[in-house]
Amino acid sequence: MKGQRVDRAYWRRRIDLLDPERDFAEIYRIMVAHEFPWDMNQALSFALYRTYAVPSIGALLARTGELTGRTRKRYEDTVVILDAVLEHGFASDTGRAAIRRMNQMHGAYTISNEDFRYVQATFVVVPIRWMDRFGRRPFTERERVASANYYRELGRHMGIGDSPTTHEEFASYLDDYERANFAFDPGGRAVSDATLDLMTRFYPRPLAPLVRRFSLALLDDPLLDAFGYPHPSRLARVAAAGGLRARGALVRFLPPRGKPLYPRQLPQLTLYQDGCDVRQLGTFPTGGCPVPHHPDGNKAAR
Repeated sequence: MKGQRVDRAYWRRRIDLLDPERDFAEIYRIMVAHEFPWDMNQALSFALYRTYAVPSIGALLARTGELTGRTRKRYEDTVVILDAVLEHGFASDTGRAAIRRMNQMHGAYTISNEDFRYVQATFVVVPIRWMDRFGRRPFTERERVASANYYRELGRHMGIGDSPTTHEEFASYLDDYERANFAFDPGGRAVSDATLDLMTRFYPRPLAPLVRRFSLALLDDPLLDAFGYPHPSRLARVAAAGGLRARGALVRFLPPRGKPLYPRQLPQLTLYQDGCDVRQLGTFPTGGCPVPHHPDGNKAAR
């Protein structure tokens, strides 16, 4: 960008020159690190949070103790591992090490292919819907296609079978899966509470109750019901959504971001400001699945 005359549409024009079937990784990198860094971090965080409402996911996460006992580390490890793939690429040494680390951790547990596919769908669909509601602009069709292709490729490296092909198919799968599987589970509620508590600690302590109420006001009724939370008032919902829409309107007037800003570089992520070895992140369970499960439970897709 140095020496060029730029405006707010600079990165969108760059994306328009790329092919989402071939250049999906570059398009997605621009979306996350240049066009929508704050929004993408929020949306992807909500995507992961949404998965806790599926009892087979939320209960497993609670039994591991990682998201209830070491919430910040688990959250930041996840961000850094996904960042490594995004920044360096699927074929890079760092990207391959990050994917290997993910597969090693997931491979220690009994996780169904359907649950893997649902998590994959949230990462495609939730940011699209977030930007439709709150962003300074919705994703273009090119960006939606690139997002779906990026997570299909990540899913291929993770051994996820029968991934949806398009963002429309991902959305249909997500909606159907949530209707069939969202339900209350004490483990899922515990993981949700721990996550909301972490979100409040990203802000000054006096603001913690407000941040929690704001976060809950952004959740849809099926998600609230699955966690057993009371429904926020209409005023709280309007205020929360209105605040994010106002932010989106203001961001439209900011200049394009020249230097990339990856999620791990956001100020609230503090554990790895001086860098880290992605191969040392996460958990290192040994001796098979480290949590108890029923003999007729879902089998891992490995």
